[in-house]
Amino acid sequence: MTNKIKKIAVLTSGGDAPGMNAAIRSVVRTCAYYNIECAGVYRGFQGMIEGDFKAFNARSVKDIINKGGTILKTARSTEFRTPEGRQKAYESLKKEGIEALVVIGGDGSFTGALQFNKEFNFPVMGIPGTIDNDIFGTTHTLGYDTALNTVVEAVDKIRDTASSHNRLFFVEVMGRDVGHIALNVGVGAGAEEILIPEENLGLDRLLESLRRSKKSGKSSSIVIVAEGDKIGKTVFELKDYVEEHMVEYEVRVSVLGHMQRGGSPSCFDRVLASRMGVKAVETILEGQSNFMVGLINDKIQLTPLENAVKGKSKINKELMRVSDIMTT
Repeated sequence: MTNKIKKIAVLTSGGDAPGMNAAIRSVVRTCAYYNIECAGVYRGFQGMIEGDFKAFNARSVKDIINKGGTILKTARSTEFRTPEGRQKAYESLKKEGIEALVVIGGDGSFTGALQFNKEFNFPVMGIPGTIDNDIFGTTHTLGYDTALNTVVEAVDKIRDTASSHNRLFFVEVMGRDVGHIALNVGVGAGAEEILIPEENLGLDRLLESLRRSKKSGKSSSIVIVAEGDKIGKTVFELKDYVEEHMVEYEVRVSVLGHMQRGGSPSCFDRVLASRMGVKAVETILEGQSNFMVGLINDKIQLTPLENAVKGKSKINKELMRVSDIMTT
């Protein structure tokens, strides 16, 4: 291991996700293992501009592996999008003696890290943290597994009410651009229909599916809707349309919203975060930069940050086929 780097900083950026704290812990303790100084950057890139740093050691990150959110806080920075803002950030890092940066976040955070590297040749590494699982170069992002478990538990409870009152529930889950959460939760929770951005089911087919369910003897139904689904402008518009054409159904909407982001991370996310943090620091110490660490075929592998930003995660076609069969 080259080990020329003497001090590494870690920050979280973008939307929070369960497992971010576990990743911070892993970065800090891997630095301690290799006798490297580590600094936490508060409030993402904005904190980097303002020099909001704190020295971390192995004991600084005790008792955080089980906590949701991020102890470093996260904020969006319009100033960092300007050359002047990035110059301030660079000067803050140099003043603090920081020589490399680990960014935990999504594609927007990685885009900022890439630009920063290009302008100042500053070593950066990315750890994917977003519940949407919409990053190319990894089968699982931090927080995705926890979000799935949170949503399945909520849908199970909603089904109790749906069954008791013979109701149809539209349950909206996060997923503006991709339907990973909706598809997996739909299969896992036994939904009657799943609406995702990748597949435009169409209003007529949705009604046909619901009528088929009704005819088969189902007295209640759950439809999982990704927030980026293209059928209706909003999930409430879908509700109105179905009520108009299927008067036999009493329709309700449940928007799960930000509850999907919170909560204690699952064991899977804690382990994944630990593996990713170790790989990120060791890659920097080996003299490499501009990579994102990801999980591929159950191994932690590297993807160029540029590919992670430009690439698109793909929906699981086999799982879609399973969904079609299960809703029979």
